[in-house]
Amino acid sequence: GRFRWAVVWTLIGTLIPGLGLWHAGRRVAGAVVMGLFAALVLAGVYLGTAGRDRVTTLGTNVGVLSGLSIGLLVLAVVWVAVIATSHLALRPLRASGAQRVTGGILVGALSLAIATPLAVGAEYTWSGAQLLGTVFADDPTDPGGTTSTDPTTAANPWGSKDRINVLVIGGDSGTNRDASLGLRADAVMMASIDTRTGASTLFSLPRQTARIPFPQDSPLHKYYPNGFYDGVNGGNAEYFLNAMYNNIPSRIPKNLLGDHVKNVGAEVMKIGVGEALGLGKADYYVIINMDGFKSFINALGGITLNVNYRIPIGGKTTENVPPIGWIEPGRDKHLNGRLALWYARGRYHVKGSDYSRMERQRCVINAVVQQARPDVVLANFEKIAAAGAKTIQTDIPRNKLPAMIDLALKVKHTNLHSVVFQPGVAGWVSANPPWPAVQRRVQQALKEADKAEGGKTSTPSASAATSSSAKPTKSSSSKSEDLSDSCAYNPAK
Repeated sequence: GRFRWAVVWTLIGTLIPGLGLWHAGRRVAGAVVMGLFAALVLAGVYLGTAGRDRVTTLGTNVGVLSGLSIGLLVLAVVWVAVIATSHLALRPLRASGAQRVTGGILVGALSLAIATPLAVGAEYTWSGAQLLGTVFADDPTDPGGTTSTDPTTAANPWGSKDRINVLVIGGDSGTNRDASLGLRADAVMMASIDTRTGASTLFSLPRQTARIPFPQDSPLHKYYPNGFYDGVNGGNAEYFLNAMYNNIPSRIPKNLLGDHVKNVGAEVMKIGVGEALGLGKADYYVIINMDGFKSFINALGGITLNVNYRIPIGGKTTENVPPIGWIEPGRDKHLNGRLALWYARGRYHVKGSDYSRMERQRCVINAVVQQARPDVVLANFEKIAAAGAKTIQTDIPRNKLPAMIDLALKVKHTNLHSVVFQPGVAGWVSANPPWPAVQRRVQQALKEADKAEGGKTSTPSASAATSSSAKPTKSSSSKSEDLSDSCAYNPAK
């Protein structure tokens, strides 16, 4: 009979640590353990009711996550020790062999049930801390932050900034590319996000865009007064948009853009692309390694996309090397990382290959934004964190992450809008872009996105930009695309 009660109180003492010790007569030890457990419960209740802002602030702090990881492991060890000690104190002094075996199995099972989730939590928080420490900057100079005279609050972390502009660079620096060539900006997009509504528009520039301008107050204007251009040939590939990242840093003084700039190539593109679109210098940049992107998509469990025409896997048009396979047309096709990457990059004998590829790249971004549900992210967090650390570079500082997470949640509840600058849009010519017409189109597209999402923001300022349609159009008055529509299944397209 006493052994049966020992089992019951061991179970109760597992659910309420210390209660088993108290019942066994070890009142001081039991009271101390129950007091500590009560403090942990109260701390959990506080965090649970403190609001999302408080949780995200703590959850994006490397020191907090590292400490929490260690704390969870210590808690697991202490809790297991309490379970074992409680059972030993409760069972009969002269327990039989069968009772000892049964008690051992019980303590082992309860210990496993308690320690496993705590160990998993410790691993997740440690992975999160490593991801934050590796990817996000720990720099007091926030390139896209508010000024000291611009008041911010928890409810309004962006102050008077109506719009955040993030330069997204799809970099090709991995497999089958000579490392000495550095990163090639294979895809360049500017995401312009309304900080109040989350209404977002992606502006895509072809990688062969010439004459990217620089503002007159930028030190780069002295070196390139007519934009990034050799002064003779707008078709010179060494002066295309995708050559800026590598070529300009080697041609200017080391600290021309400031001692705080760690990635000169990205900073150059933030300035140039922002000026070209009329948005002003981009607030932040994000570089995505295209080869590492496969691992990121696989960590998400793949993404679902509509395939409107055959997309080649591999192949080189100029060398007449055929692809090794095809992604066949179909509605709601679930693609793993390898196929999703070829969906975004394939261009062998694809009509208008660069422009159709730009359109597909935006569809991949839209799919990731819409399909990365919290349950999927949590279930695959460790893989996502590991892939992200290898795939993503950015100058977004860690202290801005809570605000960025809040903004991302707003974006997730809107439809992304899109503009690709291509022939037929705002008089586009890659060798000699009509920048004034481009900038007017950008402003028009931002107003369209705000109107579509029901936003009532002020007229876009110098930090806003114009955009163009993702499909060839006959005039620059055509509307920007809603990616939910442009990425829908339409095989006739």
